[in-house]
This record gives sequence, C-alpha cells and structure tokens, in this order.
Amino acid sequence: MTSMTGKCLCGEVRFTASDVETSYHVCHCGMCRRWSGAPLFATTVGDVHFESDADLAVYDSSEWAQRGFCRHCGSNLFYRLKDSGAYFMSVGAFDDPAPFTLVGELYVDHQPGGYRFAGDLSQMTQAEVEKLFAPPQ
Repeated sequence: MTSMTGKCLCGEVRFTASDVETSYHVCHCGMCRRWSGAPLFATTVGDVHFESDADLAVYDSSEWAQRGFCRHCGSNLFYRLKDSGAYFMSVGAFDDPAPFTLVGELYVDHQPGGYRFAGDLSQMTQAEVEKLFAPPQ
C-alpha cells in the first residue's frame, strides 16, 4: 500500500501518508499511556502531508521526540523523532483500519498488569527501544 488517508476525530486535521507500513506496534511507555489513555498503536510511514496545519498542535515530549494532535478534539495523530524526522502515525487515525496487523510491543517492561495482547508478538524493553531510536548523547 503506497498511501492512505486519515483524520482526527472532529475532521479538522486531515492527512495523506505515503509508504504506510501495515504492520504496527503498541508502546507501553508511561508517556504514550498518559497521552493516549492506553498503549499507543502506531505504524511507520515514509512521509505525511497534512491538508492544513492550522489545527495541528505539536508537543515536544522529550529531547528526541514530538507528539502531534488536533487542537480542537485532542486526537493523537503522530509521534515524530526530531533527528530523523521519522513519523509513527496513530493507527486509529487512518480512515481504513482493515490492512493493519499488530506485530510487536515496545517498552514491555513498563506494561501495566491489567491487560495482555494475544499472539506471538515481538517484544522490546525500554533499553532496547532507546538503543534503537534515541540519538547518541
């Protein structure tokens, strides 16, 4: 799949993402859980184009990443790495959820005890994720 469209809950922020990866991961880190109210379900995209950025808000959640959301309805839309510019789009923001498949979990050492995902999923700890994505210090 080369491109897919999506939007926030109220429809004020609309986007087209290219090179959408249809396999996705869930992140159990404390920031993702606080931001989304649950683990963040996100997938990588090659690029994303927003029809208008007037209603798009961006929050610097750490030294190395930003989170994007709608100013009106608060829908979380993306997590972006500052150094590389890589986008991880919220799976729930896409118009068609049918092509997506859960393949892995991130920050499994921070997962609360109240839920578990079924299936044979890859699992990465905080140290493994940060080694892979955090910029060198």
